[in-house]
Order: sequence, then structure tokens, then C-alpha cells
Amino acid sequence: MSTNGISQALKLQFGLINYENRYLTAEAFGFKVNASGTSMKKKQIWTLEQNEQDGQVVFLRSHLGRYLASDKDGKITCGAEKPDPDCRFIIVAQSDGRWALQSEPYQRYFGGSADYLSCFAQVIGEQEMWAIHLALHPQANLLSVARKRYAHLSASDGEISVDSNIPWGVDSLITLVYLDGKYSLKTCDSRFLNNDGKLVKENTPSTCFTLELKSGKLTFKDCEGKYLTHVGPTGTLRSGRCSKPGKDELFDLEESHPQVVFQAVNKRLVSVKQGVSISANQDVETDMETFQMEIDKESKKSTFRTNGGSYWTLVTHGEIQSTATDVEENTMFDIEWREQRVALKASNGKYVCTKKNGQLSAVSDTVGDDELFVMKLINRPILILRGENGFVCHHKNSNTLDANRSVYDIFSLIFNDGAYNVKSVNETFWYVSSSGLVCSDGEKPEDFFLEFLEHGHVAIKGSNGKYLRGDQGGTLMCDGTSVNASSLWEY
Repeated sequence: MSTNGISQALKLQFGLINYENRYLTAEAFGFKVNASGTSMKKKQIWTLEQNEQDGQVVFLRSHLGRYLASDKDGKITCGAEKPDPDCRFIIVAQSDGRWALQSEPYQRYFGGSADYLSCFAQVIGEQEMWAIHLALHPQANLLSVARKRYAHLSASDGEISVDSNIPWGVDSLITLVYLDGKYSLKTCDSRFLNNDGKLVKENTPSTCFTLELKSGKLTFKDCEGKYLTHVGPTGTLRSGRCSKPGKDELFDLEESHPQVVFQAVNKRLVSVKQGVSISANQDVETDMETFQMEIDKESKKSTFRTNGGSYWTLVTHGEIQSTATDVEENTMFDIEWREQRVALKASNGKYVCTKKNGQLSAVSDTVGDDELFVMKLINRPILILRGENGFVCHHKNSNTLDANRSVYDIFSLIFNDGAYNVKSVNETFWYVSSSGLVCSDGEKPEDFFLEFLEHGHVAIKGSNGKYLRGDQGGTLMCDGTSVNASSLWEY
């Protein structure tokens, strides 16, 4: 397993905001483009693609899979199915972090307002400036390109250290908080990174960074024009002396997979502490009892990676060991979701059970107590949900929740014996009303159940046995009878 990024770097998706605070929008009808969007929904999201041969050149792909292009007269279209020469743009970063987009073949700049967009300006003015609003899910792992190490909260040192070989445990979760065109880095204990490397409770100008792109990687520029880098033996994350970014200032954002702990029928934790065999024989949660769940995009089956980089696998006589170095059929498990418990079915079609000595074996045809496990998600103490139409956010004037916003609220996720309670900022809890509305002002916690059904997406079931979904009006409901696009959430 190479330490140079154990996951795919996230594709950069973002909204582009013009000088009138409107988003660049790709309309489905006639592949027209305008700058009229008031918030970032599906039509306002663009994907950046690099040119393999020429790192300077970028292509901008709309949500319809078509590419932005400019002809020699500055006319803007967005109908090309493949990137042709007219689709080649160069990003010219400005000192305030905004971008100017220059047509590479014609050297003119792209700008304008509403329906009047063109790429004909010879110099960069206010109309040719675009602010960047990242559209990816804001919780990720941060990888230093130069060190090939991951950032994590080092609570004992009161810093973010860039010295992890793998992004393991809750400490490696970084949340990007967007405010007025700038980003703050928030740790799993809800503190912000200050530009001097200290962690602080409040978001201030010195915790806000401008995102810039360099060779397809991210850089973070602070309020004094200096860039985040890693300093000293532990790789303390802080602003350096550079006002021009080099390799040490480059970062990738990677997807943060769910990491889980299993408790068996004997009330002990499943572990790899004792070597290659996987047994339920520990009482304390450490890295040895934490497993990364990676869901196959095609089959929807799960693999479980250990912190040493190996996978659970089925060996002879049904035993489960951590000896596989690659994903193969024997490392794939089906998860059956039984509200507060899960059952795991191995590739031999048998259920995994806990033997008397704690050893896990896939030998059972049916599910009884020995085949049930409590599965606890450990690396999402703070929850941000994004559905097909946007983020989940408190409704302005009521106790309900919206599921179609371009901004997000951060909720607390509290584990409760195989179920979860969701707490709002104001210390009240989510509950489901008799009409199926999800409300956020509960006095006492109500149980919800997480089902990790697809790569990067979770379904959430209420105590009423129905699934959370966003309805047509954008309200969060708990009345879904089956799982579909409206009831799957990035988390």
C-alpha cells in the first residue's frame, strides 16, 4: 500500500461567483450559460479537468457533462461533448484569491453578468473576476503532496500535525468551513486552525484562508499573503514565510471513508491485536479495533481495511483473517442492516459468527445472536449531510430542516447502542413528527439508524422504519419507503 494517497484525490468541483455575487449556471435547455444563479445547486456546479500534456490548461465541465468554450469572437457556449481547442482555459489567480479565466487560444478574458457573458476582454477588470465556492463534501482528509503524509489533530501538542502514514481515526477528519469566499480548517474537536499553527475556538481573519490552485493541487493563503505549509519534525501545519507557493505548500483533499468499530455478542471488540486472526477479544478502542469500510461502487459490497493496510479475508474452514493485501472476492462482505445491529455475509454465502474463543468465522446459514454485531461509526462526530438537491440546514423560521441549501449546518452525531441521535447547534435533538417531518427542537434524543449502502453515501432510517429524504419543496422528511437518489446522503 503506497502512503502517497490511499484514496483518490477528490475531483475539484465548485461554483464560480461573479462580481454581482451570482453563480455561473449551465441551463439544460440549449446548453445555454448565464450568471444568474443565486445559490449553488446542481446547475451551478462545475468540474475542473486538467490537460494531461499541459498542466496550465484546464477544462470546465458542466453538470450536463458539456464543456465551456469560447470562439474567436468571444461567444460563450457550453455544448461540446469532448474538450476541443476552444474549451482550453488558463486560470489567472488574483491576489484576493479570485480567478480570471483566460481563453488559451484567443488570450481574451471571460466575464459579464446575467445573460450577457463573453470572453472578449483584453484586460482583467472587476467583471472578469470569479470567486470559487468548493462544491465537494466539506469533510475530507488532507494530504501533504511533498511529505506524502496526512494531517491530523495532535491534541497533546495542540496542533495539526502532518505526519500520519494513513488517515486513521477521528483525528484525521478535517472540515472545511466556507465563509465569504474564504475557508477555515476545523478539527474534529471543533477548533479552527490559526495561521500561527495554534488551534482556537473562534473563527477570525487569521483562521481564514483563500484557496488557490497550483498544478491541480490546493494551496491555502492566509490574511497576510503567506501560505500554509508543514514545519518541524511533526510537520506542524501553519503559515510559512513563503508568499509564493512551492511543493511544500501543495495539498490534496481525499475522501474520508467511514471507520467503524465492531462489538460482538460477547460484548468485546473485534480486533487484530493478536496477529492475523480477527477476534472479538478486546475491551478498549484503539487503532487495532478500528476498521475502514470501503464500499465497492459496482457490487455495493464492503471491504474492511486494518490500520496496517491489510484487508479482512475469508480463508479455509470459514475463518476470517487480515492477510489480504488487495481487494478480491474473498475480501468482500455483504452487510445486512438490522436497525441496531448488523450481520455480515462472506463470499462463501455464510454469515460471520463469533465463536466461543472470540474468533470470527463465516460458517452460519442463519442469523442468531452470535451472528449479530454492533457497528459504531467513529470518524463523524460532526455530521454534514448533502443530498441530491443540496445540504441539510435549519429552516429559517421553523423547527423543520431544509434539504436543498447551498450552505450547510453542522450537527453532532451521538452513538447510542447501534443507533444514533442527532443534535442541533442549540443542544436540541432531531425527531420525526406524526406527519413525517424531521424536526430539530426535540427535548430528548430519538434514535436514527445509519445504513452505508453505497460508496460515499448513507441512508438514514427513522424510528418509524422510514427513510430520510428531501421532498419536492426541499423539506427534510422521514417518510421514504425505499432507498433511491432522494434518500441517499453524502456524509
